[in-house]
Amino acid sequence: MQHWLTWVILGIASIVGGVVALLNPFAASVAAQTIVAWFFLIIGVIQAISIFRVTRMKERLLAILMTIIYLWLGISFLANPLEGLISLTLVAAILFLVSGVAKVIYAFSVTESRYKMLMIISGAISVVLAIMIFTNFPSSAAVVLGVLLSVELLSTGVAMVAFGLVLKQHPELRKPAA
Repeated sequence: MQHWLTWVILGIASIVGGVVALLNPFAASVAAQTIVAWFFLIIGVIQAISIFRVTRMKERLLAILMTIIYLWLGISFLANPLEGLISLTLVAAILFLVSGVAKVIYAFSVTESRYKMLMIISGAISVVLAIMIFTNFPSSAAVVLGVLLSVELLSTGVAMVAFGLVLKQHPELRKPAA
């Protein structure tokens, strides 16, 4: 199979996954939350291993604390998936709000006026998304992560297909740099 075709096939698979996630955002939300829980557990185990590689007491105590937090979050999210959904949705809403406000504030410090409006619009969208999540919280937790996952899968899939088609049209891009 040619290199460009691999990108197109992976992109189509991502798009299909995005559509499936969009059709059942609750299942996609639970899947996303479960993946996060497993990542917390894996990070906790890696952090636990790092305890034995640290020599200074201050760093060792920090490593122990981080191990406990990561393992606790992973086990807690796996044991109580709905509570994990609520927690992750709240974190997502806070991140949207903070990043939106930061983008708007930063936009006013940009001297290039043609980019200022784009930054303000991007910030406003992030703030509006945060407000939408907060006003429907905690019931929004059932679908927010799934919708975000589906949008990410769809946009990544489109980008992968486009990249594959660019590689097909420009074979010189496929050759490794010398």
